[in-house]
Amino acid sequence: MKQYNTIKTKYPDALLLFRVGDFYETFGEDAVKASKILGIICTHRNNGGDNIELAGFPHHSLNTYLPKLVKAGQRVAICDQLEDPKLTKTIVKRGVTELVTPGVALNDDILSAKSNNFLCAVHFGRKLLGVSFLDISTGEFLTSQGSVEQIDKLLQNFAPNEILISKAHRTEFQEVFGANYHTFFVEDWVYQEDYAQETLNGHFKTTSLKGFGIDHLQEGIIASAVVLHYLSETQHRQLQHINTLQRIAEEDYVWMDRFTIRNLELYHSTNANAVTLIDIIDRTLSPMGSRLMKRWLALPLKNIEKIRRRHQVVSFLHNDEIALEKLKSWIKPMGDIERLISKVATGKINPREVVQLKNSLSTITPIKQFCEASKNQALQLIATALDTCEPLQDKIKAMLSEEAPVNIIKGNAIAKGYSDELDELRGLAFSGKDYLNKMLARETERTGITSLKIASNNVFGYYIEVRNTHKDKVPEEWIRKQTLVNAERYITEELKEYEAKILGAEDRIQNLEQQLFAQLIVWMQEYIVVVQQNAQQIANLDCLCSFAQLAKDNNYVAPELDDSTSLEIRNGRHPVIEKQLPPGDTYIPNDVLLDRDDQQIIMITGPNMSGKSAILRQTALIVLLAQMGSFVPAESAKIGYVDKIFTRVGASDNISMGESTFMVEMNETASILNNLSERSLVLLDEIGRGTSTYDGISIAWAISEYLHEHPARAKTLFATHYHELNEMGETFERIKNYNVSVKELKDKVLFLRKLVAGGSAHSFGIHVAKMAGMPQQVIHRANKILKKLEKSHSSEELTEKLQSAQDEMQLSFFNLDDPLLEQIKEEITHLDINTLTPVEALMKLNEIKRLLTKNKKATS
Repeated sequence: MKQYNTIKTKYPDALLLFRVGDFYETFGEDAVKASKILGIICTHRNNGGDNIELAGFPHHSLNTYLPKLVKAGQRVAICDQLEDPKLTKTIVKRGVTELVTPGVALNDDILSAKSNNFLCAVHFGRKLLGVSFLDISTGEFLTSQGSVEQIDKLLQNFAPNEILISKAHRTEFQEVFGANYHTFFVEDWVYQEDYAQETLNGHFKTTSLKGFGIDHLQEGIIASAVVLHYLSETQHRQLQHINTLQRIAEEDYVWMDRFTIRNLELYHSTNANAVTLIDIIDRTLSPMGSRLMKRWLALPLKNIEKIRRRHQVVSFLHNDEIALEKLKSWIKPMGDIERLISKVATGKINPREVVQLKNSLSTITPIKQFCEASKNQALQLIATALDTCEPLQDKIKAMLSEEAPVNIIKGNAIAKGYSDELDELRGLAFSGKDYLNKMLARETERTGITSLKIASNNVFGYYIEVRNTHKDKVPEEWIRKQTLVNAERYITEELKEYEAKILGAEDRIQNLEQQLFAQLIVWMQEYIVVVQQNAQQIANLDCLCSFAQLAKDNNYVAPELDDSTSLEIRNGRHPVIEKQLPPGDTYIPNDVLLDRDDQQIIMITGPNMSGKSAILRQTALIVLLAQMGSFVPAESAKIGYVDKIFTRVGASDNISMGESTFMVEMNETASILNNLSERSLVLLDEIGRGTSTYDGISIAWAISEYLHEHPARAKTLFATHYHELNEMGETFERIKNYNVSVKELKDKVLFLRKLVAGGSAHSFGIHVAKMAGMPQQVIHRANKILKKLEKSHSSEELTEKLQSAQDEMQLSFFNLDDPLLEQIKEEITHLDINTLTPVEALMKLNEIKRLLTKNKKATS
């Protein structure tokens, strides 16, 4: 317990798994936690004079229990026996060999093959924030810095499993980013620039960070060093696979704020069992491809050349079915070579995984040959970057048996014929049965005892067993060792000698196999970078094959991308909704045309359930898919590349943060209006509905006006309930009215889901209530009230008021009936601004102010 307490003091915030014999034990509070999470029994024991809680499990079940603890958000310190208990007379030396946390894990049962397991650090600088992401299981190491919005967006996209923050910024982090992340607080001194430079240069064995192109990212460098510091603190020191640090170049990718990522349901949905975009588009066959697909979705490209290169490969594979099937058949059986080579670096790989790595690399040869032979330039580039790693394959093939076990101790990992010494020892150990059979036959003949038996047990090794009926035939030189009810057991000199030989051989075989395997792992480390590059190229190819398959299955077309700022989608469909329709239903496609000169803002009116939101979302998703490099669900699509996508769709209260629906809506809309650019695509759905009708209409009108008058002239789709906004089409030249058409039958409404020019005059809200099964008397009463309200508050009156407010704003600043304003007008008109000094300007302004003040006093 003394030893346990000393080690526990070093890791106070981790759950300590303490190896005792064949068990991992937990004590005290740790035992209470472990028993709840793992569902194991918590007992009490009198250890060291105190009655203490205790819960444990067999050491070979570590892979079953460890993932459960880590997934429950626990940091787990694994404390092993550091010496052989047979070789020490005192208490066995123990120490923490690994600290597994939600963000630092190499165990396959903890990791998800399709997602990265990112450890992240956030650094609060003076003006900017730094961020860094590292996946120890793949070796990916990324950094960036920027505003709170930028970092928030990256956290949403990369979804880290654990975030490191300095203790000083504990509350600030929660205020800014919320409390949904799994965080760990690091000592403040780790966040120092000198220490950061020293840590990173020490790890990469460089003198400066210029080679990585991140030397100007001061805050990003500090965040990156914190991540590496944390790895050394968690006993992870074999990190050759982390050999580069990449900058997340925000300017290369489409900007989507966190609201957009959430609203478009790219990865997650607030609704249970909802299908997201990634569920539909991810047809990848390898774990590397699946992880890259998520990255491509998080970071769509802005560079037209790069996008076109992806489209060319997708087009080539889409048109050549045989080529696509061949590539898929080679990628499918491939293991996760990215994570396997990381295990080589960290020394955590087992013999079976090494064989799997060799078999996976063998499929690179046909892929490389195929890409070289293809006439596609992008595929030829992939071929150039692929390395068949033949020396590595040959070495593993020569050294390891194809049926190598998971655990090296099980034996038979090293192939026959690789080591003469090993083969000789195996011959000795395994020819034993023949030797014993011959001995048995010889002794049976010599003694005349027909029922002789040679066997062994753990107490005294090999023995000869004689039934009591033949006791009198036993030779004198046999030594009696054990008496049973019906038999006697004996040992002989010859048996003892042979046993020593066999046992010695088995021990030496085990040691030699471990030694040879360790040498192989060290030798393999030369190939870390090469295999990582292969993994990247295979992931690329896998994603492009996935896009080609998606286009074939769902009838997608190649989009045309150019430098214009217009958007022309013909018969576009929503990629997710069209796959969720009941059998027999077809998705109603729609055209969307937007540009900055004639049709900048489309005002879409129409009843609930008519499909306004679907049209908005599908427009964003089509642009997003096109700029990821995919084909799109439409008849045709011409897209002037977009640099920012903003959405304000569907309101939900953020009660946990103390914000109402309306407040959330206004926050999100403010974020859009403050970040507009010429290439932005803005989607606004039902803005202003969180407040009273007049408030809502006024806000919606003012927002539309702002978007129209803003120099960026951002392309906008505005879906609204407020038919009054249709009047804007008459006053503002680039606002056009559309509606989602419906067909009114005698007492019900048919939703045609087709976007047509012109505004809509009805809401049909009561019809929708009827369809939902609202009681008949409620429907009847609602219709009566509606008629009364329509009489007393005609929407024409409201529109007139809005129009007059509009005219009021455009009236001349000067009401010329006022002699004082006339005088000020004269003063300003006759000013020569070009010759006016700043001091004179201030004096003139002061003079005008004095005139106004004097006038105010006189009138009051």
